[in-house]
Amino acid sequence: MVAIVTGENELRRLFTALTEHTFQVEFGVADPPLTDYLVELLLRFVKTEEIFRFRDTRGKRLEEVAEMMIEAEDREANPKRELYRHIGDFTLFWSGVYPEALKRLQATDRRDYLLDYCAQGKRGYYIASTFDEEPFQEEAPVLERLSADFELCSFGLNRVRREWERLDCRN
Repeated sequence: MVAIVTGENELRRLFTALTEHTFQVEFGVADPPLTDYLVELLLRFVKTEEIFRFRDTRGKRLEEVAEMMIEAEDREANPKRELYRHIGDFTLFWSGVYPEALKRLQATDRRDYLLDYCAQGKRGYYIASTFDEEPFQEEAPVLERLSADFELCSFGLNRVRREWERLDCRN
């Protein structure tokens, strides 16, 4: 992908084009707020520090969904909402964009071993969507849609990845 894009604007255009094509043309899903959210997710998660941005009360980086779930239950309303949204984003990103990483993320020696990332992603997005007052009013319906259509979004993000890899091979 480095050969194709040189900056954040180019990366945004690439992710937007691939995501809109996948969802609107291939899947027939014309939902601009949903595709915009997915593009923003991809742009955020280009940075590893965003994937692992949450920390527990001792300052330890939360790297497993099980840890995030425990921490979310101990949080106040808005941080709780953000952590549940992040659980949705985290599980959607790994299950959709890099499903091959799930073998490592859910290895037998990890807390996430028995977790269903799809179910936890749906749950995370659903809980986050229930915070539907300002300033979250606009995003709440998108999070609810992500909860309901988690599998479709995961499949779509996998198609987006395959397409950017195909484009990268041409350069």
